[in-house]
Amino acid sequence: MPVALRPPPGTPGKAWPAILVGFFVAFGGVLFGYDTGTIGGILAMPYWLQEFSTGYIDPMTGALGITSNQKSEIVSLLSAGTFFGALAGAPTGDFLGRRFGLMASTIVFCVGVILQTAATEIPTFVAGRFFAGFGVGMVSMLIPLYQSETAPKWIRGTIVGAYQLAITIGLLLAATVDNATKNLNDSGSLPHPNRRPTPRMWIKRGQPEKAAKSLSRLRRLDVDHPALVEELGEITANHEYELSLGQATYLDCFKGNLGKRLATGCLLQALQQLTGVNFIFYYGSSFFKNSGINNAFIVSIITSCVNVGSTFPGLYMVEA
Repeated sequence: MPVALRPPPGTPGKAWPAILVGFFVAFGGVLFGYDTGTIGGILAMPYWLQEFSTGYIDPMTGALGITSNQKSEIVSLLSAGTFFGALAGAPTGDFLGRRFGLMASTIVFCVGVILQTAATEIPTFVAGRFFAGFGVGMVSMLIPLYQSETAPKWIRGTIVGAYQLAITIGLLLAATVDNATKNLNDSGSLPHPNRRPTPRMWIKRGQPEKAAKSLSRLRRLDVDHPALVEELGEITANHEYELSLGQATYLDCFKGNLGKRLATGCLLQALQQLTGVNFIFYYGSSFFKNSGINNAFIVSIITSCVNVGSTFPGLYMVEA
């Protein structure tokens, strides 16, 4: 079936407020993509290598550089931070709410960026990478949650998928900035650089009146409209069903049918990573440079453009 670009016939209310909110919060993916993409270029910049070198001489260039172990540490600390940030995202979103949870994750990310920008040695730089990754991990958990709780069912897949599009845009921006600053021989070569609570969040906090008002703003319907009452009833019923199952823990995610769903989602994302695409974004500039390509940064921009363009067919097919 074709992708629904308009609400199904007879759908009451307005969809555009929720769609705009969903696409707006998806912009947080740019943080992920940008911080992931910049490091590939930074690791190939002569000025950065000279500033952060501990005395190692690169046999390929005869100039100061960093060891393979140091390079691996710098790259991997972001991923380590995202792992723990993703685990912290759920309790943060429940405790602070979706809106303030997203704000908190952005603050953590900014702390990481500040540390990276101010760093003059590798330990401070990798600490910044970890905190930036922690913030990115929280964002990566909270944004799809926020989108799925606010988006209309008929376009929910596309809106959640827009987060991935924002990541690819962030990667493209990073590649562009890296290329623009690669020849600067000073610190300028380092290219480091609202939302409302969801109806489900208010239901979870035992405030159905506020849940109705929140959903009313998203759907542009009166709080007593039958369609809105019906949707709110579904949200409430789902929440009560979850409560009937008892207190949820991380261990519950691995049990029964939920465990199968989790395994499916994890395997899909793992297979995506096993394509080797992260090698291009983390080490692409260094790899292309060492392989003899004159302008490795332009090649990185090309791969990022392909990455962005390839996301649109996925957004189309997810609703097919």
